[in-house]
Amino acid sequence: MATPLRRYSAGARWYDVLSGERWVYGAGRAAGIELLAPARGDIVVDLGCGTGLNFPALAAAVGREGLVVGVDRSAEMLAMARRRVADRGWGDRVRIIQSDAVELDEARVRAVLRAERDRDLADGLFATYALSVIDRREVAWERAKSVLRPGARAGVVDMQPPRGRWRVLSPLARVACATGGADIGSRPWRMLERDAAPGTVQRVERKGGHLVAVAAQLP
Repeated sequence: MATPLRRYSAGARWYDVLSGERWVYGAGRAAGIELLAPARGDIVVDLGCGTGLNFPALAAAVGREGLVVGVDRSAEMLAMARRRVADRGWGDRVRIIQSDAVELDEARVRAVLRAERDRDLADGLFATYALSVIDRREVAWERAKSVLRPGARAGVVDMQPPRGRWRVLSPLARVACATGGADIGSRPWRMLERDAAPGTVQRVERKGGHLVAVAAQLP
């Protein structure tokens, strides 16, 4: 039986086409980035960045003064992400770290931030369809938060079963979960809602509640 990492990595070359990004899942990314609202000059950690589908919007938002740090465990996915960076000319504002989120090394991330922007901590954290793939997601969440400055913003976008007429998306949701090994019932945005500074949580749903985007300020 293939491991979750092997399943996740195997489809790297076709992920952008077969994942339903254009018709369904891109809507969640767009909603999440709008809620996160990264500013010019910000440093944003893209946790579980995969092939870099968040890079266009994040790189545009932070500009040349900012930095996007993509983190992913799959060498195959990151090969596609690096190709995207090279093709778009984002070498001045995107850096990639290969690491399992559960084993993310705070010192390693800080070293990248110091080398690239003379900073120690990031301004934002963004995780799209990533935390639901991780069995030890609480550990990954705590590791990711450790590289954020006080008052940083975080955003989580993930899936839950669609409702109403949008239940027609259920077969696509099953394929997406099988491809990446995601747990559609995990609702990882609840970790952000739990840890957020009071009164800062923003939440939107798309595609009949199938996609949930939550952003908030952390203490």
